[in-house]
Amino acid sequence: MSDQIIEVSDLQDGIVQIRMQDRANRNGFTVEFIAGLTGAFAEVSQREDCRVVVLTGYDGYFSSGGTQEGLRDLYAGKIQFTDRDLYSLALNCPIPVVAAMQGHGIGGGFVMGMFADVTVLAREAVYTANFMKYGFTPGMGSTFILPEKLGSVLAHEMMLTAATYRGEDFLKRGVQLPIVSREQVLEYALDAARSLAEKPRVSLVTLKNHLTAPLRAKLPGFIEQEIAMHELTFHQPEVKSRIEAVFGK
Repeated sequence: MSDQIIEVSDLQDGIVQIRMQDRANRNGFTVEFIAGLTGAFAEVSQREDCRVVVLTGYDGYFSSGGTQEGLRDLYAGKIQFTDRDLYSLALNCPIPVVAAMQGHGIGGGFVMGMFADVTVLAREAVYTANFMKYGFTPGMGSTFILPEKLGSVLAHEMMLTAATYRGEDFLKRGVQLPIVSREQVLEYALDAARSLAEKPRVSLVTLKNHLTAPLRAKLPGFIEQEIAMHELTFHQPEVKSRIEAVFGK
């Protein structure tokens, strides 16, 4: 396997795989990870030979979301989550994106996968919108996309409680996303990608643009509200203490 944090591979018939594989940081949102993933999507978006993207992680992780350093910077007001726009990469990609979430999706890492056009989950993997575990309100467009993809009852429960769920739990709760065993996730995603790649690129781009237009129109308003909530909730001393406690430092 490549030692690159983000590996871009041409598979077949216009299918491009973007594999996130920063094992040292469990695909957390480090500066290098953000730059690599943003660059990969920028490259794919410009390529006329690409028809579909498969976004996946490694082994037991899809993405663990915010790092301790990143959360500290948010607490200190040095950055906002909009400065590092990962959440809309899949949404704004002109061609369809299939997220093969074979491993755990934590916080922003979970939300990032929800913005894909097709999202495949693993029965065994853990998924959580754990922002409130740190004492601050959710960001990255989660208050918008989670109700859209999971339904409002489950999404609100996830965000309020910061509880963890396995894909199996989602299946029992009637989530309308493909949820299969971990070893089947990538192949399921590739099958979906092959079906998409059979279509003309211009038709895929045109239809995706149409289908995502309402989402792209509504998202900025939710982002503004999330930033406003962060101004109220992120800079509490208790938040800093919780960040240190969760990361054990």
